Amino acid sequence: MLTIASRCWLCQCPLHLAIQGICSLCLRHLPAAPPCCPRCGLPGTGGNLDCGRCLLKPPPWDALVFASAYEPPVSGLVLRLKFANLPELDTTLARLFLLRWLPRWRSGNLPRPDILLSVPLHQKRYFSRGYNQSELLARPLARWLHCEYRPYALSRDRRTVPQQSLSERERKWNLRKAFTCHADLRGKNVMLLDDVVTTGSTVREISKMLINQGVASVQIACICRTLQT
Repeated sequence: MLTIASRCWLCQCPLHLAIQGICSLCLRHLPAAPPCCPRCGLPGTGGNLDCGRCLLKPPPWDALVFASAYEPPVSGLVLRLKFANLPELDTTLARLFLLRWLPRWRSGNLPRPDILLSVPLHQKRYFSRGYNQSELLARPLARWLHCEYRPYALSRDRRTVPQQSLSERERKWNLRKAFTCHADLRGKNVMLLDDVVTTGSTVREISKMLINQGVASVQIACICRTLQT
């Protein structure tokens, strides 16, 4: 008998390899994102050039790669991973990101990361959920990228109001001094992974901290990016 792990998460057709999670037909029909800036990930001219927003006020990271715009069906899978107690979706979504990351890396526009970090949850939220979805995504991804994953390098020391309920300005203030880095990452190429990037406030705060500590580069990885202008 086939189990849910051996069927496509989207169409429920049987899979030849359960680890794929999404069948080749569904993969080909996922909505294509518009041309986006390689640095901030927002709609732009595409290619290798930073958009006007980044030229005027560059974010504190070097590149942003996402698997899908925040829209169905991938956004639904992320929500199921995050809130429906389906941690088994981690490998499927991490693989989806890898398929988007590899072409940019092969083009020579991204360094292979030395260190992979995941955005941490506050301890109370971690205990209430039972897991950190970003940590689950990071573990298979680190194996595939042949880089070191440090799950305890970052901590969220202050319990903050959920970001979804705040404006962009409020999100920035909500996260001030909320994170601490416990590792010496000087000179390292770092990949910072989150499940969803909306305004970028969370990864911005962590990236600034990492840059101030002397890392060589920071690239942001996420499954979904909200494509707002």
